[in-house]
Amino acid sequence: MKKIISVIGDAIIEQDGEKYKVAYEIGKALVDNGYRVQSGGLRGVMEAAFHGARASTNYTEGDTVAILPCFDRTCANEFADIVISTGLDVYRNIIVANADAVVAIGGGSGTLSEMASAWALKRLLIGVTSVEGWSAELAGRKIDARQRYENIPGDMVYPAKDAREVVAILNNKLDLYTNYHRGIPNGKNKI
Repeated sequence: MKKIISVIGDAIIEQDGEKYKVAYEIGKALVDNGYRVQSGGLRGVMEAAFHGARASTNYTEGDTVAILPCFDRTCANEFADIVISTGLDVYRNIIVANADAVVAIGGGSGTLSEMASAWALKRLLIGVTSVEGWSAELAGRKIDARQRYENIPGDMVYPAKDAREVVAILNNKLDLYTNYHRGIPNGKNKI
Protein backbone atom coordinates (compact mmCIF):
# COMPACT_ATOMS: atom_id res chain seq x y z
CA MET A 1 0.00 0.00 0.00
CA LYS A 2 1.33 3.44 -0.94
CA LYS A 3 2.07 5.79 1.94
CA ILE A 4 0.32 9.16 1.86
CA ILE A 5 2.34 12.35 2.22
CA SER A 6 0.50 15.61 2.85
CA VAL A 7 1.93 18.68 1.16
CA ILE A 8 0.82 21.89 2.86
CA GLY A 9 1.58 25.56 2.33
CA ASP A 10 0.34 28.87 0.99
CA ALA A 11 -3.03 28.87 -0.78
CA ILE A 12 -2.10 31.97 -2.80
CA ILE A 13 1.20 31.95 -4.70
CA GLU A 14 2.50 33.09 -8.07
CA GLN A 15 2.24 30.35 -10.69
CA ASP A 16 5.78 31.08 -11.92
CA GLY A 17 7.14 31.76 -8.42
CA GLU A 18 9.58 29.78 -6.30
CA LYS A 19 6.94 28.20 -4.05
CA TYR A 20 5.06 26.85 -7.06
CA LYS A 21 8.28 25.40 -8.52
CA VAL A 22 9.31 23.81 -5.21
CA ALA A 23 5.83 22.32 -4.59
CA TYR A 24 5.65 21.01 -8.16
CA GLU A 25 9.04 19.31 -7.86
CA ILE A 26 8.19 17.82 -4.47
CA GLY A 27 4.83 16.49 -5.72
CA LYS A 28 6.56 14.92 -8.73
CA ALA A 29 9.37 13.43 -6.61
CA LEU A 30 6.89 11.93 -4.15
CA VAL A 31 5.02 10.02 -6.86
CA ASP A 32 8.32 9.16 -8.60
CA ASN A 33 9.27 7.43 -5.33
CA GLY A 34 6.03 5.52 -4.82
CA TYR A 35 4.09 7.86 -2.51
CA ARG A 36 0.59 9.36 -2.80
CA VAL A 37 0.13 13.11 -2.36
CA GLN A 38 -2.55 14.58 -0.12
CA SER A 39 -3.41 18.24 0.46
CA GLY A 40 -6.24 20.61 1.21
CA GLY A 41 -7.08 20.34 -2.49
CA LEU A 42 -7.38 24.04 -3.30
CA ARG A 43 -4.97 26.37 -5.14
CA GLY A 44 -1.41 27.52 -4.46
CA VAL A 45 1.04 24.97 -3.04
CA MET A 46 -1.74 22.36 -3.00
CA GLU A 47 -2.37 22.67 -6.75
CA ALA A 48 1.35 22.85 -7.57
CA ALA A 49 2.07 19.63 -5.65
CA PHE A 50 -0.79 17.81 -7.40
CA HIS A 51 0.33 19.18 -10.78
CA GLY A 52 3.82 17.82 -10.13
CA ALA A 53 2.41 14.47 -8.96
CA ARG A 54 0.50 14.16 -12.22
CA ALA A 55 3.71 14.90 -14.19
CA SER A 56 5.47 11.85 -12.74
CA THR A 57 5.97 8.91 -15.07
CA ASN A 58 4.88 6.73 -12.11
CA TYR A 59 1.57 8.58 -11.69
CA THR A 60 -1.60 6.49 -11.57
CA GLU A 61 -5.13 7.71 -10.94
CA GLY A 62 -5.70 8.02 -7.21
CA ASP A 63 -2.25 9.44 -6.44
CA THR A 64 -3.66 12.87 -5.48
CA VAL A 65 -6.09 13.15 -2.56
CA ALA A 66 -7.88 16.44 -1.84
CA ILE A 67 -9.34 17.05 1.63
CA LEU A 68 -11.59 20.05 0.93
CA PRO A 69 -12.79 22.53 3.57
CA CYS A 70 -16.16 22.89 1.81
CA PHE A 71 -18.98 20.62 0.66
CA ASP A 72 -18.62 21.77 -2.96
CA ARG A 73 -16.48 19.23 -4.86
CA THR A 74 -15.94 21.76 -7.66
CA CYS A 75 -13.66 23.76 -5.32
CA ALA A 76 -10.92 21.15 -5.83
CA ASN A 77 -8.09 22.01 -8.17
CA GLU A 78 -8.01 20.35 -11.58
CA PHE A 79 -5.26 17.89 -10.58
CA ALA A 80 -7.18 16.24 -7.70
CA ASP A 81 -8.09 12.57 -8.26
CA ILE A 82 -9.86 11.70 -5.03
CA VAL A 83 -11.95 14.55 -3.61
CA ILE A 84 -13.23 14.39 -0.04
CA SER A 85 -15.61 17.29 0.64
CA THR A 86 -15.62 17.68 4.42
CA GLY A 87 -17.61 20.87 4.97
CA LEU A 88 -15.39 21.40 8.04
CA ASP A 89 -13.75 24.66 6.88
CA VAL A 90 -10.42 25.16 8.72
CA TYR A 91 -11.18 22.24 11.03
CA ARG A 92 -10.33 19.93 8.15
CA ASN A 93 -6.66 20.88 8.67
CA ILE A 94 -6.25 18.11 11.23
CA ILE A 95 -7.41 15.55 8.65
CA VAL A 96 -4.88 16.90 6.16
CA ALA A 97 -2.17 16.63 8.85
CA ASN A 98 -3.00 13.01 9.68
CA ALA A 99 -1.09 11.48 6.79
CA ASP A 100 1.96 9.21 7.04
CA ALA A 101 4.11 12.36 6.85
CA VAL A 102 3.66 16.08 6.24
CA VAL A 103 5.79 18.37 4.07
CA ALA A 104 5.32 22.11 4.66
CA ILE A 105 6.23 24.64 1.96
CA GLY A 106 6.11 28.23 3.20
CA GLY A 107 2.70 28.93 4.67
CA GLY A 108 0.76 31.21 6.94
CA SER A 109 -1.61 30.55 9.82
CA GLY A 110 -3.41 27.62 8.13
CA THR A 111 -0.11 25.89 7.48
CA LEU A 112 0.99 26.62 11.04
CA SER A 113 -2.16 24.91 12.37
CA GLU A 114 -1.51 21.89 10.14
CA MET A 115 2.10 21.68 11.28
CA ALA A 116 1.06 21.88 14.95
CA SER A 117 -1.57 19.19 14.33
CA ALA A 118 0.95 16.92 12.60
CA TRP A 119 3.30 17.37 15.56
CA ALA A 120 0.57 16.50 18.07
CA LEU A 121 -0.47 13.51 15.94
CA LYS A 122 3.13 12.22 16.02
CA ARG A 123 3.63 12.44 12.25
CA LEU A 124 6.96 12.83 10.51
CA LEU A 125 7.15 16.53 9.69
CA ILE A 126 9.43 18.19 7.12
CA GLY A 127 9.82 21.96 6.66
CA VAL A 128 11.13 23.34 3.38
CA THR A 129 13.78 25.98 4.10
CA SER A 130 14.28 27.46 0.62
CA VAL A 131 11.08 29.56 0.78
CA GLU A 132 9.66 32.02 3.31
CA GLY A 133 6.93 31.06 5.74
CA TRP A 134 6.30 28.76 8.69
CA SER A 135 8.08 25.84 7.04
CA ALA A 136 11.41 27.69 7.18
CA GLU A 137 10.66 29.21 10.61
CA LEU A 138 10.09 25.82 12.27
CA ALA A 139 12.57 23.70 10.28
CA GLY A 140 15.29 22.26 12.48
CA ARG A 141 13.24 22.81 15.67
CA LYS A 142 10.82 20.96 17.90
CA ILE A 143 7.38 22.55 18.03
CA ASP A 144 7.13 21.94 21.78
CA ALA A 145 9.04 20.12 24.54
CA ARG A 146 7.12 16.84 24.44
CA GLN A 147 9.04 13.67 23.67
CA ARG A 148 7.00 12.15 20.88
CA TYR A 149 9.18 9.05 20.37
CA GLU A 150 11.71 7.52 22.74
CA ASN A 151 13.47 5.71 19.88
CA ILE A 152 13.99 8.77 17.64
CA PRO A 153 16.79 10.97 18.96
CA GLY A 154 16.69 14.39 17.39
CA ASP A 155 12.98 14.28 16.52
CA MET A 156 12.10 17.68 15.05
CA VAL A 157 10.63 19.42 12.06
CA TYR A 158 13.25 18.10 9.67
CA PRO A 159 14.72 20.77 7.39
CA ALA A 160 14.91 20.18 3.63
CA LYS A 161 15.77 22.67 0.92
CA ASP A 162 14.43 20.75 -2.10
CA ALA A 163 12.61 17.66 -3.38
CA ARG A 164 15.72 15.50 -3.24
CA GLU A 165 16.21 16.23 0.47
CA VAL A 166 12.50 15.68 1.21
CA VAL A 167 12.59 12.22 -0.38
CA ALA A 168 15.85 11.35 1.40
CA ILE A 169 14.30 12.22 4.79
CA LEU A 170 11.16 10.23 3.99
CA ASN A 171 13.15 7.20 2.85
CA ASN A 172 15.39 7.38 5.92
CA LYS A 173 12.92 8.28 8.68
CA LEU A 174 9.32 7.41 7.68
CA ASP A 175 9.39 3.84 8.99
CA LEU A 176 10.35 5.18 12.45
CA TYR A 177 7.14 7.24 12.75
CA THR A 178 4.65 4.47 13.43
CA ASN A 179 2.80 5.66 16.53
CA TYR A 180 -0.63 7.15 16.07
CA HIS A 181 -2.36 9.57 18.41
CA ARG A 182 -4.82 7.73 20.66
CA GLY A 183 -6.41 10.68 22.39
CA ILE A 184 -5.53 13.05 25.20
CA PRO A 185 -4.72 11.10 28.37
CA ASN A 186 -7.18 11.57 31.21
CA GLY A 187 -5.12 9.85 33.89
CA LYS A 188 -6.73 6.45 33.23
CA ASN A 189 -5.42 5.64 29.77
CA LYS A 190 -1.98 6.01 28.27
CA ILE A 191 -1.17 7.40 24.88
